[in-house]
Amino acid sequence: MAEVIRMPRMSDTMEEGNIVSWLKAEGDEVEAGETLAEVETDKATMELDSYFDGVLLHIAVKEGPVPINGVIAVIGEEGEDWKAAIESSGDGGEAPAAEQQEGAAEEAAAPVQEESSKPAAPSSDDDQRVKASPLARSMAKDAGIDLSAIAGSGDGGRIVKRDVEEAISQQQAAPQPKAQPAAPQSAPAAAPQTEAAVPNVPEFSISASGDNYEDQPVSQMRKTIARRLGESKFSAPHFYLTVEINMGNAIQVRKRINEVAPTKISFNDLVVKACAVALRKHPAINSSWLGDKIRLNKDVNVGVAVAVEDGLLVPVIRFADMKSLSQINTEVKTLAGKAKSRKLSTDEMTGNTFTISNLGMFGIEEFTAIINPPDACILAVGGIIQKPIVKDGELAVGNMMKVTLSCDHRVVDGATGAQFLQTVKEILEDPIRILV
Repeated sequence: MAEVIRMPRMSDTMEEGNIVSWLKAEGDEVEAGETLAEVETDKATMELDSYFDGVLLHIAVKEGPVPINGVIAVIGEEGEDWKAAIESSGDGGEAPAAEQQEGAAEEAAAPVQEESSKPAAPSSDDDQRVKASPLARSMAKDAGIDLSAIAGSGDGGRIVKRDVEEAISQQQAAPQPKAQPAAPQSAPAAAPQTEAAVPNVPEFSISASGDNYEDQPVSQMRKTIARRLGESKFSAPHFYLTVEINMGNAIQVRKRINEVAPTKISFNDLVVKACAVALRKHPAINSSWLGDKIRLNKDVNVGVAVAVEDGLLVPVIRFADMKSLSQINTEVKTLAGKAKSRKLSTDEMTGNTFTISNLGMFGIEEFTAIINPPDACILAVGGIIQKPIVKDGELAVGNMMKVTLSCDHRVVDGATGAQFLQTVKEILEDPIRILV
């Protein structure tokens, strides 16, 4: 019996998946474990693998959004009736809809096929753009490869992951050009009287109508960010607590640690560890609002916000209170790298009980963050700024860092949040407390 392939739930918050491109065409043989398509979820662009061997009999949705459990394809033996498979799966209405979509696509394509012998002139700037999946674009950008130099093997010439991987391997295998010996210097020749190009000047245009803008489609990730954080901001009563921490001792301790640590410990690693230890001491902060009950989480799983091209991802450091600074550093680096290359798994993005958002590396002194559901709190971390302070009655230079705790007042009261911040401050101002 042919197997109906449905849109799986690839993350805990996913409501629909956006099919970016198919790596297999109808009629292709498929083995279990092979990638069928690239699907954009609310958190990343992921590969959809087949669980079955057979022939790809039918693609129900070529491109675009599909709700969870929606029919996207049928795999079976060659010649099998894919319509019967869809009907027998309990989606009798899906087959006619797929037929209508397919028929409409064929009707729309008919005039193009009749005139295919004529050279088509580009009708808009969009026709000049290189067709590539988001994953392929991201990989090419990281590798410094020009997409226009790659031949796409996907549907309609679209550049997909395997095309970029092949280009990267060719680039690595290509011999590097040898440096040419410098030519003997002679009297300077007269420079040609041409206007020199000015580098790094962005191009701009002026529209006579005043409509000088570009509309961009909203990605699944951006849709989910808008929906979830909108819900969080307007349903959870936020309040904010800010404290300033003297990081002088932390700077000295970090320097000593990095003399013996297998990896270079960052200040963010110290903040993650300090928060994890403080969460164990203040379990009310490590909680979630569930409507009719409050869940006190026994595990301390710290989410670390990572900025990516389309938005924000939050990989999770599980059992952070039990891990060493070196383990936290290695895990944060690994997960951040996966986030930027869109290779995070669902497990690596779920289960957070507290979140940290650090913008200190961008020179931000202080900011507030929106709570990341289902957490009850999120900590916004600013940069370490040298400023004058009063120490032991005398004026001195201090290395100060501001942190702001956003709290869900349904779960956390002001005093509870203040006590948590007091503990975090004590730990970072005397980092030996991390060890006890």
